[in-house]
Amino acid sequence: MVILGIETSCDETSVAILDNKNIRTNIISSQLFHSKYGGVVPEIASREHLRNLYEITQKAITDSNLSVHDIDIIACTSEPGLVGALLIGLNFAKSLAFSLNKPFVPVNHIQAHLYSPFLTEQKIIFPFISLIVSGGHTLLILVEDFFKHKIIGNTLDDAAGEAFDKVAKMLGLGYPGGPVIDELSGYGNPDYHKFPTASIKDNPYDFSFSGIKTSVLYFLKKIDFTKIKNDKLISDICASFQESIVNTLFEKTLRAARLHKIKTIAVSGGVSANTSLQNKFRALEVQGYKILIPDIKLSTDNAAMIAYAGMLKYEHLKESDYLIDSLHIKASPRLDIKNF
Repeated sequence: MVILGIETSCDETSVAILDNKNIRTNIISSQLFHSKYGGVVPEIASREHLRNLYEITQKAITDSNLSVHDIDIIACTSEPGLVGALLIGLNFAKSLAFSLNKPFVPVNHIQAHLYSPFLTEQKIIFPFISLIVSGGHTLLILVEDFFKHKIIGNTLDDAAGEAFDKVAKMLGLGYPGGPVIDELSGYGNPDYHKFPTASIKDNPYDFSFSGIKTSVLYFLKKIDFTKIKNDKLISDICASFQESIVNTLFEKTLRAARLHKIKTIAVSGGVSANTSLQNKFRALEVQGYKILIPDIKLSTDNAAMIAYAGMLKYEHLKESDYLIDSLHIKASPRLDIKNF
């Protein structure tokens, strides 16, 4: 089965072709120019998708050494994301599927992240606990079978990736913040300052990261950061901030795994590439846990995971369970739990 996947939910234009689980090509064009604005500008992102998508699709087909007529299924991100960006990819993909008379499968972006760690595995192991952590989402999910998901923890405000971006901006480190904070943390002392973690009474598996962001802001004012800042201080703040975020993600996920007596944990999304987070989870393997984390190119937004999730949908769900009206797209970057 040959699947063409398209991803345009935010600021990456990506097209991939899978031959079953074999990735023939996975082209990701990142819109790095958004860094000068301190974040993604939706209208500019949409225009860039429109400008690049046809050319990237052509290149993906050429690089795969296949013909467009060899494609069996076309899959595309349908939700959640920036509404304009989603419409560019969705309408292009539906038009291509129509012209080729091939099945079209819309894919939930979060579900694609959920299954992405299994792209390089022999088979999917059920049940498992999934931690999805990115710029727009922080979720804990109990996965019982194909597309049988139960969200047990959600972010109540900022996602972890958003907190990284906002703290990086406070420190003058630019956008995106995750990679640079991860790098600088390697030179800093995680015990330099203890930033608070939120305790959610209603649901201990929910997340909240707006408090730590505010705590960093007040701490910088207290020490008069702009006057005394230096490389060592910045590294120490990065390390302390990252330690708090990583411990929160790790402890809640492990608690959920123990509660449900599950030994398989999958961690995905852009923040899953964080070195400290990976080390924390990998250390569980000596206790008999199976830890699954996608390669870095499969952790950020990419079309290979969209194609893979589309293939799984096509194989395990009826057509009536996944067809959508292209006008009914989730404009919010937050996950609509009812449709998950």
